[in-house]
Amino acid sequence: MKASQVLVAVAAILALTATPAQAAPGGAYAGLDHCPLSSPTMKDPTNLQVGCVYSVTKGGSVTIGSNVVPLASPITIQFGVYWPAGGPVREFPDGTVANVYSTVPAANGKTLVAKPLQVSIPGIVNIIPGVTSVFAQVELAGPITEFVPLATGENTPVFRLPIKLHLYNALFGTRCYIGSESSPIIFSPTTGTTSPPAPNKPVTGDPGTLNVVPDPNGFQTLGVGFTGATLVDNAYAVPKANGCGLIPGSLDGLINLAFGLPSAAGKNAVVFADNDTTFALSPSLDDLTEALAAS
Repeated sequence: MKASQVLVAVAAILALTATPAQAAPGGAYAGLDHCPLSSPTMKDPTNLQVGCVYSVTKGGSVTIGSNVVPLASPITIQFGVYWPAGGPVREFPDGTVANVYSTVPAANGKTLVAKPLQVSIPGIVNIIPGVTSVFAQVELAGPITEFVPLATGENTPVFRLPIKLHLYNALFGTRCYIGSESSPIIFSPTTGTTSPPAPNKPVTGDPGTLNVVPDPNGFQTLGVGFTGATLVDNAYAVPKANGCGLIPGSLDGLINLAFGLPSAAGKNAVVFADNDTTFALSPSLDDLTEALAAS
């Protein structure tokens, strides 16, 4: 057999034996293709419930002191969840109780996906973006914790999100941050009403519309959707800048002065507006996996 014939034969065999690409989940499970289903934590047999979360925020703002930065591009947050036997719960004022889920980072580093935000420098006219302004990349500063999906509409956080802002400017160097793993900015947004320290006043979010969809293929997994929600938090503090300048740390003081850092709790706010969240929940990882594959 000639070499060319061998190559053709090998190609034919590969075509017959190749595994088809797995389609992304659809329907009530759309967006859940980065769920960490193969995580050892998700596979733990003591888990009574496991699930996947995909949340997109399409508007809102972040306020640090007097500086307001619009969230002009979508921010995506996604992760797996689990609730073991004897797992924590949260009791609400009306006496109802909801599970508090632990989280597992999304596959392929996709837990938090956001484009950089352009931030004006107080007192400077923005003529050359990245020189007379700052680009701030929102990055995770630790795991998302205390996910309580049934807290929608209650005066309690839906989750805790620790972040740091990676600042980019021609003069700031490559390691300029506001917040860090050891001293993060912690957003604890709610769709209910906040209880911030002064001078901030309470603000109220919006739980949006809840939609619960039984699995169309008969699996035990439920698809839970929240659409058009607004989550708010105005009780968090913002720490000082760190590592800024071509000589790291040399511009920290200037950035702290320009942005009023540190900024105490009661002077800052975040609004996650026009939020849509997809949540799939099952009593079995096998059931969840099969439900997503069949969707």
